[in-house]
Amino acid sequence: MKPLVDLHGRRIRYVRISITDRCNLGCRYCMPLGGVQWVPHDLVLTYEEMLRILRICIPRGVEKVRITGGEPLLRKGLSGFIAQVNAIGGLKDLSLTTNGVLLESMARELKDAGLSRVNVSLDTLDREKFAYITQVDAFDRVVRGICAAHEHGLSPVKVNVVAIRGFNDSEIADFAKLTVDLPVEVRFIELMPIGCISKYPEHENISAEEIKDMIEARFGPMEGLERGLGPAWIFRIPGAQGSIGLIGALSERDFCGSCNRIRITATGQLRPCLFSEKQIDLRGPLREGITDDELEALIERGVRAKPPGHGVCRGADLVHGTIRTMMSDIGG
Repeated sequence: MKPLVDLHGRRIRYVRISITDRCNLGCRYCMPLGGVQWVPHDLVLTYEEMLRILRICIPRGVEKVRITGGEPLLRKGLSGFIAQVNAIGGLKDLSLTTNGVLLESMARELKDAGLSRVNVSLDTLDREKFAYITQVDAFDRVVRGICAAHEHGLSPVKVNVVAIRGFNDSEIADFAKLTVDLPVEVRFIELMPIGCISKYPEHENISAEEIKDMIEARFGPMEGLERGLGPAWIFRIPGAQGSIGLIGALSERDFCGSCNRIRITATGQLRPCLFSEKQIDLRGPLREGITDDELEALIERGVRAKPPGHGVCRGADLVHGTIRTMMSDIGG
């Protein structure tokens, strides 16, 4: 079948699909301190509706699917959904992003269902700082979840770290050291102006290049590795078991030039770009009886709406360089 290609010649090979907006943490850069009003269940896509979308995207060249939330481990029936996605065939990578709180008890069934691996969000190695940033004292549960994921073969486990100056910049080298001793990939992500993150002053952002310099100041020059289907540039400390990923969404000059992703929100909105408020409604047409051919045409329309770049600080749909929608609503 003809691959999904946007108007700028970029082939769509990666779909991030959110299965819930609900979360059991309250990370300060993700949700407002007063909390959010959860979307009513009947407005969230059913698993079958999600499968209809993926059964169109995967034969059209999508090789990687990432299940996100909110916190996807909160949704009932997740393992069955994973098995059904896996049964479509054709994927090189079926992964899931989680905060890790429930991972210890679910790692085995996720692996048995066909999940390839997990990304675990962990922004600090300090228990007190973890409780501050997430508003929940669950550091030990997350660490046990990471260990369980590795034990049951959901590997390589990727640890996602949002780098924030004044909060965890002193821990960057310590996170990097984890890759020396363990076969994990630690991925450092620049602080992006989306939703609640917009309240962070610009000087609290740490560029991917600065993060690389911090790591190499302690461990020496890193070896560049082959880039995968995701947005990270991959490196390895000499002699390390694991690797380091750097995601420079704001600082990388041509970050968008190789973008191969679209996102499906829990409410069925196709977002061609994380940094744009523009989206295509799939839920309404799905529930009005749209045919597969019509759904495919709608997905193609969404892909064609993908902008050449995110245009942060200059896009017409941005407010003072920020995205108004909360990251918990988008699905990361």
